[in-house]
Amino acid sequence: MATGKGSPMEQVRTDILILGSGIGGLTLALECSGWADVVIVTKKHRSESNTNYAQGGIASVLAADDSIDLHIRDTLEAGDGLCHADIVAMVVREGPPLIEKLLQLGVAFTREDSGALELGREGGHSRRRIIHAADQTGREIERALLSAVAARPNIRLFENHLALDLIVESRLLGTGRPGPGGETAWGAYVLDEATGQVVPFTAAVTVVATGGTGKVYRYTTNPDIATGDGLAMGYRAGATVGNLEFVQFHPTCLFHPEARSFLITEAMRGEGGILRTLDGVAFMPGYDPRADLAPRDIVARAIDNEMKSRGETHVLLDATHLGEARLLEHFPNIMATCRRHGIDPAIQPIPVVPAAHYMCGGLVTDGEARTDIVRLLAVGEVAMTGLHGANRLASNSLLEALVFAGRAAMTARAFLPGTRVPRPVAWVAPPGTERKEKVIVDHNWDAVRGVMWDYVGIVRSNERLHSALARLRLIRDDVESFYRRFQVDADLAELRNITLVAELIIRSAAGRHESRGLHYNVDYPARDDVRFARDTLLSSSLGLKLSDPVASTVDAGLAGGLSE
Repeated sequence: MATGKGSPMEQVRTDILILGSGIGGLTLALECSGWADVVIVTKKHRSESNTNYAQGGIASVLAADDSIDLHIRDTLEAGDGLCHADIVAMVVREGPPLIEKLLQLGVAFTREDSGALELGREGGHSRRRIIHAADQTGREIERALLSAVAARPNIRLFENHLALDLIVESRLLGTGRPGPGGETAWGAYVLDEATGQVVPFTAAVTVVATGGTGKVYRYTTNPDIATGDGLAMGYRAGATVGNLEFVQFHPTCLFHPEARSFLITEAMRGEGGILRTLDGVAFMPGYDPRADLAPRDIVARAIDNEMKSRGETHVLLDATHLGEARLLEHFPNIMATCRRHGIDPAIQPIPVVPAAHYMCGGLVTDGEARTDIVRLLAVGEVAMTGLHGANRLASNSLLEALVFAGRAAMTARAFLPGTRVPRPVAWVAPPGTERKEKVIVDHNWDAVRGVMWDYVGIVRSNERLHSALARLRLIRDDVESFYRRFQVDADLAELRNITLVAELIIRSAAGRHESRGLHYNVDYPARDDVRFARDTLLSSSLGLKLSDPVASTVDAGLAGGLSE
């Protein structure tokens, strides 16, 4: 594997361009490396991804008392009526063989004394089916994938390179309009952060695997890279996005001023951890018969309600009854981190609070990872495949990334024969040389994330959404002005992306006049299957619409919600 350096370049050409180095992007690169030249672009260090922070594991049917039908049922139930049943069945069925492929790559999953894979259980799952590597599953998978990628000479990886926008045919032709076959992607304009140079990376197939959007919110379990870059780029290029109102808030993020993004895995509740109020009352049985193993949307809203009704800043996750030995065996990273911050889970409950965790919506794809832009594919959290519906079942995300990486590879291969990639238009830098006001950029970063946390969080209302939209549009105008006038850098590019993604989330939420899954609006507290058992779809050309009753295709459907 060659690594991109910071020397000046005019253009980088490849067969397949992958934006992102998480489980989806790396798996896809390995799948394609036997028959294509592959370039991976990642905006930080190669291991910095949401995958690396995934503690829980991968859900897959391996136990004797489990079945494909049970996993499908659990996924559909968590998705609250919006999952695409055909996609759910496909992903669940294709999961078990992919676990074997990870084992062949050298992923060291936790095993029982007998040598069998140890299976955990998390909220919403009716059986033990979570394959994990202690409480650092994502990090272990990332290690094995990066090691395999490093051994492939036809994979080039460019670290500290940030994709700014897609190269699309309408821009190449100078018409501003797609050709007769629809809009086509031919790569991306990429910022080399070391030199400040923007370089066209051209490819026969472009794959967006940029991860999630957690940094849109003030409090998140995501790393700093999760700024919705791929989602924003795709939307600006004309791709349809869907179901962005369904933002999953993980119920249990460590509540500590020095560790605001540290996740306490759901597996701790799967092993018997109990959520309590600050005075020690176990409150989840009062919200759901599954108590602490209810799906994440229910648990997060329950915690939010307890905090607000009591005027308290957090709740407690009590695992003291599990004992120190069991906690150290199953959750060594959590134990070490908590103890480093003066909390010992073996003898005291862990203070926790919900935080933005996962985007269930994204760039709309079909079952082969294709978006509605020709030659543009999407895999992982950035994609809306139909698997998650209105709420993701725990540990289905890594499974989805594996399945769709394999399918994307087959799709990409079909595009390659006979392809001639057109020469790109050079990036035109803004003419101004004045320095932008950093204080304004920093303020807008804080403003976007504050508005989203305060108005578009776990519980919403019409008034909050409309107020948030008005504020975001003012900020977006300010940010776009900066982007046109000043030399682009990573901070400004990411701010531009989170501002757009925040607005799209608000517009999607404002168009759904019901409460379902992760979207709860106090003005519409009931679920409405007559009008809203449908995906929310947005595109820059068509505005907001609802799809026909849930299926795996994008359709114009009904007009509704807020206009462009």
